[in-house]
Amino acid sequence: MRTLTVLGSCGAWPEAGRACAGFLLEYDGFKVVLDLGYATLPRLLEHCPDGEVDAVVVTHEHPDHCVDVSALARVRHYQAPSAAPVPLYCTPGVLPVLRALEPSPDPATVFDVRDLAEAREIGPFRLESVLLPHYKTNLGVRLSAPGLTVSYTGDSGPSPELAVLAEDADLFICDATHQEPPAEGPRFLMTAREAGTAAAGARRLLLTHFWPGSDRALSVAQARENFAGEVIAAEEGLVLDLA
Repeated sequence: MRTLTVLGSCGAWPEAGRACAGFLLEYDGFKVVLDLGYATLPRLLEHCPDGEVDAVVVTHEHPDHCVDVSALARVRHYQAPSAAPVPLYCTPGVLPVLRALEPSPDPATVFDVRDLAEAREIGPFRLESVLLPHYKTNLGVRLSAPGLTVSYTGDSGPSPELAVLAEDADLFICDATHQEPPAEGPRFLMTAREAGTAAAGARRLLLTHFWPGSDRALSVAQARENFAGEVIAAEEGLVLDLA
């Protein structure tokens, strides 16, 4: 089975009944979590009782992308105390956030913390990362296995590096926070139209990180202006077949 399950799709904070950034990628039994923001853990546990995942990837330290990693640490500590630490690939600022949330047990004892910036093998996947513009250090990720490539921006402003992530990806999961660009200031988040442009080299585009209250159908329509492939709005519980 090769699937991607949307655990959460909101940016900043979760709308009622939703959750923030989070995805579960499954490839022939190997399970990788991509981000775990507010309210994602209960949705993860529906698919992975006792938090049984093979790896966790966190793109950056903002709580709407990492706060429920702390909750996952509690699950693993109490439900599987003798299990090996779960590999956690993250940016340097993530571990201090997790320790501030819950210093005991130390998250570095529940997780095997590794530098996301270093390319490596994760089970069947080759993990590569790209530095993208954001308020905090954010690494977009590209996971490639035989017959499948999935890329995920985390949060990002417009950048030429997005083309590196999207090129030949079977699924490109892309920040589409806004529907119109901010009037001023640096660009550290994208619009749906910009997501459509960034996805040019990919086969399918999954829009995510919607600002609470956004009209998601409008975001899909805007992305379609610049992307000829399939455009999908992330929705909690959505399962995409990647076979």
